[in-house]
Amino acid sequence: MHYGRVSFSGLPLNPPIREIQFENTYKMQPDEGCRFNASQVQRVLESTLAGHLGDTKYNPATTGQLSQSLSDLIRSKLKEHCPPRYKLVCNVVLGQMGGQGVRMASRSLWDSENDNFASASFTNPSLFAIATVHGLYFD
Repeated sequence: MHYGRVSFSGLPLNPPIREIQFENTYKMQPDEGCRFNASQVQRVLESTLAGHLGDTKYNPATTGQLSQSLSDLIRSKLKEHCPPRYKLVCNVVLGQMGGQGVRMASRSLWDSENDNFASASFTNPSLFAIATVHGLYFD
């Protein structure tokens, strides 16, 4: 019997794709003007969340898939604007509006000179969404 990989939410995970490995260039810093622009990324996050969740009603059965598709959409939009050598980590959290408070935190080890992040939130009467993208410089 073959067991495929699934996430904690029950959604199937894509199989890992092996890429060709190239030798390092030992370039430790990005070129001038080629840094992660957090303000531009935040504008993309805000417009994407507002455009796709405008009057969406919260449905617990489809929230996991919606969160994953939003994350994939955001990542594909940002790859067009992302400078070379940056890896993107995109998180989207969706929840039901019920008068509750929510606090989110993120911790990571990174280079404060080259790495950055952007975050945006969206609410409507039925749901809230928080999207965070980390841009990490990678050699």
